[in-house]
Amino acid sequence: MFRFIKAYQAEFCVEKMCKVLKVSHSGYYAWLRRKPSPLAIKNELIRKEIEVIYHKSKGRYGSPKIAKELKSIGLYASRPRVARIMKRQGLRSIITGKFKICTTDSNHHLEVSANILNREFTANRPSEKWVSDLTYIRTRGGWLYLTVIMDLFDRKIIGWSMSTGMTAGETIVAAWKMAIRNRSRVKNMIFHSDRGVQYASHEFRKIT
Repeated sequence: MFRFIKAYQAEFCVEKMCKVLKVSHSGYYAWLRRKPSPLAIKNELIRKEIEVIYHKSKGRYGSPKIAKELKSIGLYASRPRVARIMKRQGLRSIITGKFKICTTDSNHHLEVSANILNREFTANRPSEKWVSDLTYIRTRGGWLYLTVIMDLFDRKIIGWSMSTGMTAGETIVAAWKMAIRNRSRVKNMIFHSDRGVQYASHEFRKIT
């Protein structure tokens, strides 16, 4: 009630506001002179820190993460309490869906090879078993696609390619050409990968 009077005292006469709200003048001025309690001081500190953390996260943090951040700086506030303060302040977390790129397109009609490796990730000699995979990396310039070929004998990356596209020529073909320059193939060598379209492509199969 007294806060309401203080908020509008610049526009309206205090005496009139006290009369309308049925509070005494002395009570209002005593409230103005009263020092805030330790609880009120702590509440205000928590409120300010919540706003700082919220804006620092660019609005992405909700009450669970903000409560955790508060705890890390020595301010304990339960998640429901943080949620109530955020609601009063009009702070809502921005919900964004996780962006995921699919690098393995196995929905094709190309020929795929049987799984000869069968999770036997050990090798007794060089070039007995090669494995390959394709992943993506986010950069300031956009997404890049990394293709690697590893020899399971010494776990060495013998071929790799970095590209802005996902065609077989840009990914596995380029990595394969590097691999065979770095290490000789042997008879009955096993090459293992997923069933992605790059590995099943005619372009890659005709050079292996």
